[in-house]
Amino acid sequence: MQLNGRRIALVRQVLVLMVLATIVVLVASNVAGNLERKGLSLSFEFLRRPASFDIPFKLIDFTSRDTYARAVIVAILNTMLVSVLAIVTATVVGVAFGTFLLSPNPLLRRTAFGVEVIKNTPQLLQVLFWYVVILRQLPNARESYQPLAGVFLNVRGLFMPTVQVVAPDGRGWLAWLALAATVLLVGYAVMQLFVPQRASMRRLAAISVGLTAIALLCWFASGAQASLSRPELGGFNFRGGVQIVPELIALWVGLAIYASSFIADLVRGAVLAVPKGQEEAAYALGLKHGQTLRLVKLPQALQIVVPPLVSQYVNITKSSTLGIAIAYPEIMTVLGGTTLNQTGQAIETMLIIMLIFVLLNLVVSALMNRYNRRVALKGHA
Repeated sequence: MQLNGRRIALVRQVLVLMVLATIVVLVASNVAGNLERKGLSLSFEFLRRPASFDIPFKLIDFTSRDTYARAVIVAILNTMLVSVLAIVTATVVGVAFGTFLLSPNPLLRRTAFGVEVIKNTPQLLQVLFWYVVILRQLPNARESYQPLAGVFLNVRGLFMPTVQVVAPDGRGWLAWLALAATVLLVGYAVMQLFVPQRASMRRLAAISVGLTAIALLCWFASGAQASLSRPELGGFNFRGGVQIVPELIALWVGLAIYASSFIADLVRGAVLAVPKGQEEAAYALGLKHGQTLRLVKLPQALQIVVPPLVSQYVNITKSSTLGIAIAYPEIMTVLGGTTLNQTGQAIETMLIIMLIFVLLNLVVSALMNRYNRRVALKGHA
């Protein structure tokens, strides 16, 4: 009996799965045997024990009496923070550099040299450059730079005013839910600016009204009060406001600048892939180069550049592990460093790290793929 092409493909897939399953079983058996010979066992019980160490930068409360599980949550939030900041910054800077490379101005076109230098320099070196050469050379707190009113920059980091929310006990989560709804509203509105379909504006209006109503209801129900907290110098450091530590700044800028050089090339290639007739038609209508680029080329290039952007965003998330070189408390620093050294649970910590990054990257890929389906060019059946 002759097999057709579909059955042959199915047999191949089954064979591949069998080989992979065999490899997994052999590795698991080998690990279990080694652990048994050393008198160890695979257990995640250590996550319930007190961590006995502090994390200098955190988005939620954490003390040395909290568990390792809470330390993992703090590390995940820190990783997500620097990844989101780097992704947004890299996108903005990369699009700007990509348009400069296409400019008729020879001075702007020479930014290509800077892009090539960044691309061909190790990413870790760039992070260390910003941290050691730039940020660690800033003055002390008493001699801080003040670029704006209420904003101070020194060797301890960037100090800025912030909104301080005070809610009655037991209702703080409502205030945070209100703030989360507001952030989602702003984020969704910004995303919609890049979606060319007019029908999306009706969805934007409906979602905006819903999120605004949720935010207002949660805020009033929580009984929270908001006040502006400004940083003030007291002793050798600032009190009040919000502090952005130099480790976060160095990792943020290092990841963003490195990724922006690749995004710039992607944008340039996507713009050049737009049919030449589109540009000629725009010039025939009297549009100048800048108008043609902004109104004609970039909207069409967006439909081309989104798929390769997914890999750049995933790379930014994975490269956040470089924070271990400058002691930024991200996942690798907290889990692969401090937690591993204290508990000795090497296999467990590595499994947790891999699982976290797999989930984070899957979320990033899912969001970008969903966005890509909305802006992708529709082919003919």
